[in-house]
Amino acid sequence: MERSSRRHAMPIIEMHLLEGRTSEQKQRAATAITEAVIGALGVRPEAVRILITEHHADEFYVAGAPRKSAQETTALNGSAKEIPA
Repeated sequence: MERSSRRHAMPIIEMHLLEGRTSEQKQRAATAITEAVIGALGVRPEAVRILITEHHADEFYVAGAPRKSAQETTALNGSAKEIPA
């Protein structure tokens, strides 16, 4: 294997989620992401690494405001669109 090919052989994907997802949901996400990476980068499934980090809701900020405050502000401005986590 050529040196440059080895350097790109192991993609590492990081996901940051708010707490509350089940193990089954995280497994489905990991499976879907793995399939997408295999198709996009042409690597073997065994080469794909996925790291999931979960955060408390009070650790998530949008535009410098806690997520909950950002959602309340959005609601007050007449938009019902939920801010993605």
